[in-house]
Amino acid sequence: MLPASEGPGYDVIAVRYGTRLTTKSEIFLHYGLYGEPDEPARMDYFFWVLRGAGRTILVDCGFNERSGARRGRTMLCPPVTALRRLGIEPADVSALILTHAHYDHIGNLEHFPAAEVIMSAREYEFWTGPLADRLLFATSAETEDIAALRRASAAGRLTLLPGDEATAVSAAVPGSGPAAHTIAAGLRVLEVGGHTPGQLVVLARTRSGEAVLASDALHYYDEVRLDRPFLHVADLPAMYAGFELLRRLAAEPTRFLVAGHDPAVMDRFPPVEGGLAVRIGGEEG
Repeated sequence: MLPASEGPGYDVIAVRYGTRLTTKSEIFLHYGLYGEPDEPARMDYFFWVLRGAGRTILVDCGFNERSGARRGRTMLCPPVTALRRLGIEPADVSALILTHAHYDHIGNLEHFPAAEVIMSAREYEFWTGPLADRLLFATSAETEDIAALRRASAAGRLTLLPGDEATAVSAAVPGSGPAAHTIAAGLRVLEVGGHTPGQLVVLARTRSGEAVLASDALHYYDEVRLDRPFLHVADLPAMYAGFELLRRLAAEPTRFLVAGHDPAVMDRFPPVEGGLAVRIGGEEG
């Protein structure tokens, strides 16, 4: 685990590296139940950069060009290229927090061979276990990406965070919720499950508050606004409980809720590097 270090907070950047056009019925679970006509929608793809106390930490690392092209995703800027536009070399990354093991979050592990890889033990055990081969799970993962995770484990670079399956459901009860794992000073993760068995939410202190990097615990802001689960879900009660947790976190005015795939992220926060990314932690636009 990273050493603790005090400081004013992290510079948190959400990097938009890919996109695709889709429809609401391909976003929300059982969309027809809402009695609304289907409509076009856009899904953006992000990873997140945290810089502070002399360290550079990534939260997820995006899909790669092979898997993205095969799935019909548009690569706007390959993640490693995007990092270099931000003045970051892969060797500068000391840790890579993986919120979950879907293809669009772990597809570039090979570019960070020196970084510590941190993820939920439940997530790793699921994707390296027998259920991961079932079609409805396997469709969201890449065999090569899971093999890269195994190699990181064999090399001693993988740190697995213990979890308690009951904590995700308890998040729906006021005053309770999943236990936080402290990664470093000002940097915590919460295991909420739902979308995947070990889905993580990352909380990073910034200069003006706390960034709540929901990743795929919240693909779109409408999920918490309208209480509409995402199409791909491993545990529906845990997903609803995660929404409750995120609502409570977002109720604090000094917390900045960041959805994992919503194009609105690029409008809510100030741009950096010519619109490649946005900075989390200042005033929302």
